[in-house]
Amino acid sequence: MVMIRLNKYLSENGVCSRREADRLIESGKVLVDGRPASVGQQVTAGQEVVCDGKKVESGKQRPILLMVNKPRGIVCTTSDKDRAENIVEFLNYPVRVYPVGRLDKDSEGLLLMTNQGDLVNRIMRAGNFHEKEYEVQVDREVTPEFLKKMASGVNILDTVTRPCRVEKTGRDSFRIILTQGLNRQIRRMCQALGYQVTRLKRVRIMNLRLDSLKTGEYRMVTKEEEKELKRLLRGSSSEPGKARTARKRG
Repeated sequence: MVMIRLNKYLSENGVCSRREADRLIESGKVLVDGRPASVGQQVTAGQEVVCDGKKVESGKQRPILLMVNKPRGIVCTTSDKDRAENIVEFLNYPVRVYPVGRLDKDSEGLLLMTNQGDLVNRIMRAGNFHEKEYEVQVDREVTPEFLKKMASGVNILDTVTRPCRVEKTGRDSFRIILTQGLNRQIRRMCQALGYQVTRLKRVRIMNLRLDSLKTGEYRMVTKEEEKELKRLLRGSSSEPGKARTARKRG
């Protein structure tokens, strides 16, 4: 009899990401055979699992990967604590999908939505060094000194951010490419250097670009995009502590 961790079971059956699964389990919203589940618990395919009042149907679903242009004001969590409309409610997609990582409420732009838990982890693990690109506007002029400090690393959240690529795009705007995703990272980096972000838009995740997708709209990832994404993900780990070695960039 094959046992599987409950958070992985929920993820593989299109309920939510593993992280969100653990949060739901901790809050008592997951039952296994009628009893409250515990974090780290293992289950078999024959057990009854109920999440947030809905029975989880076991069995691999057709893989779905959507590109969404998230508007400002929409949150990427399904927590009851935030009264703002969340991305799952906003999208109202007929199959249960959940976000790959997050964009904070005041940010906009490219968000991936999927029912593939392993894909979420392989894209988002900072140790896999996958690129995410943002367009940022701030409250005052972008100087060469500011760009240099942003690129070399800024002290936030008891760590120094990973070196990144930064390019000025206007008097008070710049483009930045990160390979990590600390909580509100760009906003915190700017604040540490005396700047306030007035607009933040994610325009790319790895090979997937927002391009002409309008605010609030979504589309399926094309076969060509998915093929290239899988090539870039080759060797990427979905488990913490098993990061690949970063590639040198010429």
